[in-house]
Amino acid sequence: MDAQLPRGTVVTGLPVRIHFDGACEPPRGGGVATYGFTLEGPELEHEEFGLAVPPGSERATNNVAEYVGAIRALEFLVSIGYRGPVLVFGDSQLVIRQMSGEYEVRAEHLRAYHEHLGALAARIGDVQFQWVPREENARADELSKRAIAEARRDAELRERLARRPPVQPEIRGLAADDTARPD
Repeated sequence: MDAQLPRGTVVTGLPVRIHFDGACEPPRGGGVATYGFTLEGPELEHEEFGLAVPPGSERATNNVAEYVGAIRALEFLVSIGYRGPVLVFGDSQLVIRQMSGEYEVRAEHLRAYHEHLGALAARIGDVQFQWVPREENARADELSKRAIAEARRDAELRERLARRPPVQPEIRGLAADDTARPD
């Protein structure tokens, strides 16, 4: 007889494959940092993109964006109760090598991201990080760049709206500066 699993729990022998990426304009902080990831596995397919940190943040760097891409992907798996093997692919040598233990985390601002990603990986169980060339990470790259384009479009819209003159209300045909007097 099969074991009873809690509803929504996904367990499989085949690994889930994640591709993550991050983008930042400008790349060294103070701009817009975004992420994108794809997730594929038995009966699992999911894509996501968005802001890695608020626009203009000094934490808006390419490395933070890359970390957030991997973090959001594992957070998604944790949220659906996935426990099983995961292969995480990225073209960020820094993130992959730090998560694999080849590199130390020297930048203080990346420590919390590294620790959070490690904690998520521990919750899932069998998670392996593997570097891939940019060409093999095309969809995740496309998603992170789509998030940049959307953030840019949103910023332009906010800027246009901020330049518009305020609307002068009219009340029953009276201009806003007319004084209404009781009869």
